[in-house]
Amino acid sequence: MKALYENFYKVYNVKAADRLGVVYTPNEIVRFMIESADWLCEKHFGKNLIDKHVEILDPATGTGTFICELLEHFRGQPAKLKHKYEHELHANEVAILPYYVANLNIEATYAAIMDEYREFENLCFVDTLDNVGLHTAARGSTADLFGSVTEENVARIKRQNSKKISVIIGNPPYNANQANENDNNKNREYPEIDKRIKPTYIAESTAQKTKLYDMYARFFRWASDRLDENGVLAFITNRSFVDSRTFDGFRKIVANEFSEIYVVDLGGDVRANPKLSGTKHNVFGIQTGVAISFFVKREKRQGCRVFYARRPELETAEEKLQFVSGAEIARLAFDEIKPDTKSNWLNQTSNDFDSLMPIASKETKAAISGGKQHAIFKLFSLGVATNRDDWVYDASIESLADKVQYFCESFTHEQRRWSKAKQKQAVSDFVNRSIKWTSELEAHLVRGSTLEFNSAFIRGSAYRCYSSQYTYFSPIISHRTYQLPSTFGFDPHLKNRVIAVSRARGLDALATDLVPDLHFIGDAYCMPLSVYDKVGDQVDNITDWSVNQFHKHYGSKSEKGITKEAIFHYIYAVLHDPIYREKYALNLKREFPRIPFYGDSLADFTRWAAWGEELMQLHIGYENVKPAKLKRIDTPDEKARKNAGASYVPKAMLKADKLTGRIQLDSETVLEGVPSEAWEYKLGNRSALEWILDQYKEKKPKDPTIREKFDTYRFADYKEKVIDLLMRVTTVSVETQAIVGTMKSAKR
Repeated sequence: MKALYENFYKVYNVKAADRLGVVYTPNEIVRFMIESADWLCEKHFGKNLIDKHVEILDPATGTGTFICELLEHFRGQPAKLKHKYEHELHANEVAILPYYVANLNIEATYAAIMDEYREFENLCFVDTLDNVGLHTAARGSTADLFGSVTEENVARIKRQNSKKISVIIGNPPYNANQANENDNNKNREYPEIDKRIKPTYIAESTAQKTKLYDMYARFFRWASDRLDENGVLAFITNRSFVDSRTFDGFRKIVANEFSEIYVVDLGGDVRANPKLSGTKHNVFGIQTGVAISFFVKREKRQGCRVFYARRPELETAEEKLQFVSGAEIARLAFDEIKPDTKSNWLNQTSNDFDSLMPIASKETKAAISGGKQHAIFKLFSLGVATNRDDWVYDASIESLADKVQYFCESFTHEQRRWSKAKQKQAVSDFVNRSIKWTSELEAHLVRGSTLEFNSAFIRGSAYRCYSSQYTYFSPIISHRTYQLPSTFGFDPHLKNRVIAVSRARGLDALATDLVPDLHFIGDAYCMPLSVYDKVGDQVDNITDWSVNQFHKHYGSKSEKGITKEAIFHYIYAVLHDPIYREKYALNLKREFPRIPFYGDSLADFTRWAAWGEELMQLHIGYENVKPAKLKRIDTPDEKARKNAGASYVPKAMLKADKLTGRIQLDSETVLEGVPSEAWEYKLGNRSALEWILDQYKEKKPKDPTIREKFDTYRFADYKEKVIDLLMRVTTVSVETQAIVGTMKSAKR
């Protein structure tokens, strides 16, 4: 048998480390999870993992790491181990090579411990998330099990499904969204599991945009349903469920379904803390933070207790694994968490935020009658999500028109080809991938939708902070426009103003009168001053309810001064108030802003509204403000010019030196004298000036067709425009900081 194993490893080039599965989960973590699950079973149910009638399942076994380590955990009890191996140890795997490696690893481990070979008959070749059969009949069932390729395998799956699973343990796979639709390699859909997620995790979430169809969320849902009424679920996963706003519904549901929850937060979230390194601080060497969690389900329970332990933020991966290798869950110093009314486990707030006036809400957005509108804005919308930025944005109208014409012609050609095809196949496999396809565009092809270029759809857009571009804004090609057709229409002559807010890194707000991109300032939620109805008339978007609230607070005599436009300006001022941002920082990371009443008199309201109007004029009209007097220094590179001749172009650099107040535009031109306060005006983690520098850098387009046929951008062609823009936005930044500074001492 040993020779057979070694030959398999050699043929398939499986390294020794892979035999142990360390490419999936470090063994220190696997052992800790097994020992912890064992202790929890003994504590709550009076049984150990090796005891009879404790059925254990690894739903995504990979190369069998957890099962092999369980066998090692059972070493020294041969009779019980044999029974467990034959009857009560179960594993699933869907990828063919790991399945065979797992089979060999498990059988080899058993043989080494027991000194006899015995086939492991409880390993199923199946996609666990498709396996929603009789054991979850109340939740729906799937008739065809993916991977059920032999009668023996089907029998194994049915045998597993007949069991009452006491412990589910493992490392569920996590698939991020594909980088490019043209990869034609989307994650599989799991309709039955997603049907369970929607009325549970998503239905109970208060997030405005909730998408909990990641693989590890699906495995949590599947495992919660599959687990017996008395059992333990032990997973190592992404840590987002601990404190992400998107997972508030998840936290509420698991607190209803389980009696005890233990979380060991290993941190390592590089995206949340740029001081961290994935390779140095994360136990998997990835960008996403990691947590080990244990969920205990008890038939007779009263409420749920949540216990939380966090490793130090700057602890290295090596130090974390060293800690885990010697840790015992029974001796860990957990903090007991009392979830608040909004299902927050961490960073709970204690202030009056809930009593403030909602700026927007899903309920008001859906309300048909004014009597049910209890927020300031009736309609709000995400910015446009094109899913093909390279195709529908450009600094040049001519270049944009060329790209979109090519796109429309390619689509029409594929549509004709499709209509003539005698034998239909999946559209995603049929179409030519020279343009950027999405599932929605494929659906339009099948429906026979017409896509013709029309220059009237070209208009200015707020692409990024203080970086406008031209866009082709129209149905079909713009992918997802959300409520923006009601805000701006598809006619470029229609005008409007919106306040865009983002909570990606704390509250950011920026007004614009152009169609905003989804990532204008992070994930931009846009509140328009007005909207266009079905006949094209412009109507107010600020609700009468909110106007009445302002009138009541500031007195009946204030009605003439408190107009809907004045409220629009007042809100913009409050969103820039540094004291407001600091006081409600945690709330604003999780929820839409709520607006307080500042002061008691009309004069108080008017002062804040005036600041908001002044800020809005600066931010919307930034291209027309007086430019700051920065010093421009040009130092021609005579040698380079002589060598290159007429084709010479200075090398674009676009770098900022905040300490010296210098901006290096290219190899020949520098701007000096940028005031220090200009760098302090930030949106997200960048100053307004840095946003501009980033957007005008020369970058190779990601789209291969754009890269091949339409890559014409050169910074040199826009150099003078950028210099002018930097000078004007320096003025905007300094004046914004001055207004914000004045707010600090104002009456509230």
